[in-house]
Amino acid sequence: MARKCSVERAQNKAGGFAKAKKRITIQYQGRERLEDNLLNLIKKSILEQGVKDEDIQEIDIYIKPEEQAVFYVVNKEINGQIGF
Repeated sequence: MARKCSVERAQNKAGGFAKAKKRITIQYQGRERLEDNLLNLIKKSILEQGVKDEDIQEIDIYIKPEEQAVFYVVNKEINGQIGF
């Protein structure tokens, strides 16, 4: 048990992958989009469809840069699309 606690303290102090700041950039044919930007656009689109923020439980996202589109499904019920 002592080892586990020591390891957890060391990970919390150092950070580790889970706590590391991350930035994902999707690049395709000279275009690039940041993950955060796409997520903000998806959220805006979902809210414009009348879905309340607190009702969002799950979002599946499909990025298809060859179609210049990002598709999403909210709570396995509501489909939408934004431009890449």
